Amino acid sequence: MFEGLSDRLDRSFKVLKGQGRITEINIAESIKEIRRALIEADVSYKIAKQFTNEIKEQALGQHVLTAVKPGELMVKIVHDELAKLMGGEQVDINIKGSPAVILIAGLQGSGKTTFSAKLANYLKSKKGKQVLLVAGDVYRPAAIDQLKVLGEQIGAEVYSEEGNLDPVKIAKNAIKYARDKGKQIVIVDTAGRLAVDEVMMKEIAAVKKAINPQETLFVVDAMTGQDAVNTAKAFNDQLGFDGVVLTKLDGDTRGGAALTIRSVVEKPIKFVGIGEKLDALDLFHPSRMADRILGMGDIVTLVEKAQEQFDEEEARKIQKKLAKNQFGFDDFLKQIQQIKKMGNVKDLMGMIPGMSKAVKDVDIDDDAFKGIEAIIHSMTPEERSNPKIINGSRRKRIADGSGTTIQEVNRLIKQFSETSKMMKMMSSGKGKNMMRMMGGRR
Repeated sequence: MFEGLSDRLDRSFKVLKGQGRITEINIAESIKEIRRALIEADVSYKIAKQFTNEIKEQALGQHVLTAVKPGELMVKIVHDELAKLMGGEQVDINIKGSPAVILIAGLQGSGKTTFSAKLANYLKSKKGKQVLLVAGDVYRPAAIDQLKVLGEQIGAEVYSEEGNLDPVKIAKNAIKYARDKGKQIVIVDTAGRLAVDEVMMKEIAAVKKAINPQETLFVVDAMTGQDAVNTAKAFNDQLGFDGVVLTKLDGDTRGGAALTIRSVVEKPIKFVGIGEKLDALDLFHPSRMADRILGMGDIVTLVEKAQEQFDEEEARKIQKKLAKNQFGFDDFLKQIQQIKKMGNVKDLMGMIPGMSKAVKDVDIDDDAFKGIEAIIHSMTPEERSNPKIINGSRRKRIADGSGTTIQEVNRLIKQFSETSKMMKMMSSGKGKNMMRMMGGRR
């Protein structure tokens, strides 16, 4: 995400020359480049100009430390201003209530129904809540069926009323049902339209008035750029929502909506959709997003994702196996499965500081581990538990069975050996603290 913007900003920092102090003369070209980069990312000219004026004011006259170049100081200033533009602090969703009611609004095609399921999955798996999904889109033929399919995938009940075309009654009945069944959170998916219209706004306003939700979230497709900002403003002016959800942020988006929607509607971005899978939902952290835009990575989010998958008990088991030289390919395969659950491999690599530019033009398939898994599954149980017995004839059989070459099998065995040594080193002495961090907690 934001690759074009990141490249342009990076160039703008490189044109800043001189030592000792940032002046109007040596900052001029850099400011122009930053403004161009923002406009190209679909940020409105007005906001781009306000933003660069603020940067200029912050930067002028600042003394540059001997160990810091002017361009590096400018990166820090731009980072802080980007985070400020996007809201400054992460804002949590309000789930207080018995049950807490969350109303989902947005245009047709913005990803409301999928987001409703993603949010239910998030609240269920991360917060331990009992969630009821409500099929309030009575117009789109497949909307109710889609929500039921998604609900089944995440193990969340879906409330619907066949033949009832009154979304207000459906929502009110659903809340009563949730209260009777002890559900803690109700998520109401509503109908969208192809454009903002009076009938649509009156209907969703009536639903909101009837159910008095703790939280109203506006879902917007980030790929629509500045149009997303305009739509959000129109909704907020008439409906009044509590937060924004940006979907498809992993797609071919220039990022203008993410950068400016907060300053236009004065409502926080609370979630971002970063993929099609039902666990591909992230809390929105302005500072971390600024890190990513400037190619600094996002190590905090990476560690959090690791902590969700690796628990302390599993880390202890691995440590014991490593100490006794019993770490085998079954354990290696288990680690791969946990890494895959963390998300898209290329996105994960981009979170490592300094890696975002390195992997930018590299095509990393989501099935990057497919060949490795095939090789491991072609091994016998004895070979997986004791890799040392895998001789030449065994390697040929494994290669034939997995549809790979002997060279690929050799490469995996070598990588496995090196990884085992590294993990053993990390699990003792200086590496213990890091192992605990990656072990994390559930």
